[in-house]
Amino acid sequence: MIDVQRLAVLREVARLGSFNRAAQVLHCTPSAVSQQVAALERSLGTPAVERSTRGVALTDAGRLLVEAADAIAAELADTQQRIERLAVARTALTVATFASAGRRLLPGVLARFLADHPEVELSVLEEEPEASLPAVREGRADLALAYHFDGPPPARPGDRSGLDWTPLGPDPLRVVLPREHPAAARTEPLQLAELEEERWILGCRKSAAQFAGHAELVGVELRISCTATDYDFAQSLVRAGVGIALIPEIGLTHHPELVARALADPTPRRHLGLALSRRRRGPSARLAEDLAARLESAAGRESGAMPATAR
Repeated sequence: MIDVQRLAVLREVARLGSFNRAAQVLHCTPSAVSQQVAALERSLGTPAVERSTRGVALTDAGRLLVEAADAIAAELADTQQRIERLAVARTALTVATFASAGRRLLPGVLARFLADHPEVELSVLEEEPEASLPAVREGRADLALAYHFDGPPPARPGDRSGLDWTPLGPDPLRVVLPREHPAAARTEPLQLAELEEERWILGCRKSAAQFAGHAELVGVELRISCTATDYDFAQSLVRAGVGIALIPEIGLTHHPELVARALADPTPRRHLGLALSRRRRGPSARLAEDLAARLESAAGRESGAMPATAR
């Protein structure tokens, strides 16, 4: 029988990459952590980690154990929340979202949802996908509005992610220009090469690597003046004449002195989606599914609905 406590210790070692850091989180000594992992390995008859001066790495058996530990932790967190909800008359619902999608999609949908479900005790968390997806998997959130870049989505049918992923559509990155810019009057997609001498303001640090790859693909060397995390701030720098910006379409705001133009293919983009736990059950699960369906419908209506000045 696998000891659940030792499994939890292995999970922390895997998450933090060393016995020392795991010991700090678990409030014990590195020796105690090492002994717990060694005892787990003896009970299984196979190594779970490979030890070296650079830290620890999971073996194939260790990876299976950590996947099981993640599933157990998620089940326990979900059970604890369900027990806590038994003690209150209202049904709690926690929604995680990244800021630009929350600003664009959530307010109207949530207002209508709460009008139809006045019994709901709603909490909204502003979290990037690297935090919101684990929150759903571990039962700390019921629904996440998230995104991923090119490549496979965060969850696929039959995988071990513990999540169901519903795509909402692409969120292409747009070039934001002052209205008096020579390229602002163009209607066709802009070639990156013709903007090579511009100073660029990137509206998202995580999209910077994707944009750099796009530039390398078309043989352009970029002049990056600023890499921001706030799209309004980035667009304010464009209005001030500092440079031109790259902003996800969902992050565009209406500024009469600015226009947004598409880049020629292959256009860098994010992909929006909704994440729900596969373990969902009970009233909060049904409410999360209702809200997810409303958000999916709202995203469909938003598609192509940018203000005229942003096109």
